[in-house]
Amino acid sequence: MEKILIIKLGALGDVVRTLPIAEALHKKFPSSQITWVTKPNAVEIFNNNPFIKKVQSIPFQSSEEFTKLFNFDIENEATELAIKIKAKEKFGFYSDSNFPMAFNTGSEYYINTIFDDQLKKANKKTMQEMMFDVAELKYEKILPKIYLTQKEVLTGKEFISKNNIKSKIIGIHIGGGGERWPSKEWHLDKIVELIKELKKHNLEILVFGGPNEIKKIEIVKDKLKKDNIKILTNNPHNTIREFCLLINICDNVVTMDSFSMHIATALNKEVVSLFFCTPSVEVESYGLIKKITSPLLFDFFPERMDQYDETLVNSIKVKQVLDALGV
Repeated sequence: MEKILIIKLGALGDVVRTLPIAEALHKKFPSSQITWVTKPNAVEIFNNNPFIKKVQSIPFQSSEEFTKLFNFDIENEATELAIKIKAKEKFGFYSDSNFPMAFNTGSEYYINTIFDDQLKKANKKTMQEMMFDVAELKYEKILPKIYLTQKEVLTGKEFISKNNIKSKIIGIHIGGGGERWPSKEWHLDKIVELIKELKKHNLEILVFGGPNEIKKIEIVKDKLKKDNIKILTNNPHNTIREFCLLINICDNVVTMDSFSMHIATALNKEVVSLFFCTPSVEVESYGLIKKITSPLLFDFFPERMDQYDETLVNSIKVKQVLDALGV
């Protein structure tokens, strides 16, 4: 029996899009037992996942020796943990004098894209492909999956009933960049314009955001009030599971390159995703994601990703999104 340890801390969206690795490893080693180490805020993502035996959050210690260890993160907390844990074989990344290094040759390409801007610009592999390379697995387009309970699905239906929703629901996630990537989010005026156009077709709009988007959602609501347009919103302080069950009731989701894009994909939703300063080529579409890339992307990626630019965040037109939605 293979005792496998996966380390993936990172951003929540990156955790979601790494989920296919567990399924691929289980397929290759059917009798394996997989333990996944992640951050506490990501634990809910793994609920009911049949391919993962145990989920542990950091700080993590173990005297157990694993058959294989896979570390998919280059941050110090993950690379140092990968050194400490005993395993007969190790794949992915460790640290040497606080500098990330590759355990295996399959991991070298990804590290090179991190530190070589020209290679990163020229890269044609999706992040999923690169992670399969790290694990030295044959790449398969395995869809990441979030497993909702019957109760969670029912709660979503109750939301529809409570709000007397009779039409298709378009979910729009307005965040995703934050301070790290301030030009990753579509301008709020464009979002307001999109909602106005969608409402002409009697579509229900469910706007998503987290704690960082509370003020932005209020701005959108205020702008729409002038035209007597009302929208539904999620609770910005909801849990990951509550967020997922609302994404699950949407017919289509419009989002940036963000956590919501990965969640919607993992729930098998049709997604329109906007890319302003991050490369769409690194995102596996699975036949679900329609990508719209700013014509200015390579003016900012990767050297100026941390800069806010008004022209950039306005560079995708509302009509492009409407066309992608088929409206």
